[in-house]
Amino acid sequence: MAHELVDLTPQQPSLPVGRDQTDLIGEVTAVELPDIVLDVVDEYERVLSDRDTFLWQWIHSLFDAFTLSSVDDRDLLEVKEVKTLFTVFITTLDDLIESHDDKVTFEEARRVVRDPDTVDPSREGVNGEVLAFIEDLWGRIDESLRAAPRYGEFKDIFEYDLRQGFNAMEYTRLVSDNAHIANATGARTYDAHNMVLFPYTDIDLMFSSGFALDDLSALRDLTWDLQKMARIGNWVTTWERELTEGDYSAGVIVQAIQDNVVNADELDPAGDLESIVERIKECGVEEAFLDEWCQRHKRVCEREYDIESVDVAAYIGGMETVMEYHLASRGMK
Repeated sequence: MAHELVDLTPQQPSLPVGRDQTDLIGEVTAVELPDIVLDVVDEYERVLSDRDTFLWQWIHSLFDAFTLSSVDDRDLLEVKEVKTLFTVFITTLDDLIESHDDKVTFEEARRVVRDPDTVDPSREGVNGEVLAFIEDLWGRIDESLRAAPRYGEFKDIFEYDLRQGFNAMEYTRLVSDNAHIANATGARTYDAHNMVLFPYTDIDLMFSSGFALDDLSALRDLTWDLQKMARIGNWVTTWERELTEGDYSAGVIVQAIQDNVVNADELDPAGDLESIVERIKECGVEEAFLDEWCQRHKRVCEREYDIESVDVAAYIGGMETVMEYHLASRGMK
């Protein structure tokens, strides 16, 4: 069956295969989160409790792999900590609009970043407990970022990139509520920002005293490619769970709809999901996306990026590790 992905080439580089899956999962579950992160996770579990602690251990351990080499050594631990807190923040908003369909609280929560004075916890329908958690969490993140050496230089870029993450969440909800609009181009254009690789990179740059602004354009160009690779890794390893939750925005599901493997009218958490899952698995959509990941990886490895102040090979290598972790932890996050 044809897929509207990238053209497949005769010889594809293989997917990253490193440590034994059991060993890797064991390493993740053994990760000790910093006290400030544990405090926030405990509060998250009290107000929402949609995610297992494994997710926070998973991402915290991964930051060692894809944090930019330009981050000052003295700030590496703080950067890792604040990016983990940021992950809890962005995941909480994602849970609000996707898992709880709480658009009212989501709208107030997204204002916390840009227009905190306009946030109204008394607005009808707002979950005040969750909103208070989000405000407190953002306060911790904001305090750390404002102390960064180059916060002022990258603040506006960071806030812009964060808004794209919010928009991606809204797009996901829109597709899930209106499955007939699902299309591969939209998934790649909008949904990729749900990986928030740009905000992660902006945080790194705030703590990179030696980063050259002349490298910023090329770095963001590379980040576009790597974010799409990260999105593919997430899509192929989480789509089954999302299908049961009524989230139909994952690229695997979208492509199956576009290829007429599944009809949008069939998508119902109360329906025969086992049959839908089997059809999607048998039609080769997953394999096509994995091939696409390999092609994108091959291209970024072969391309010459005019970047001097960041180790490009290490950044790309970090995405290889991310994919390794995705594949090893399928169905666990």
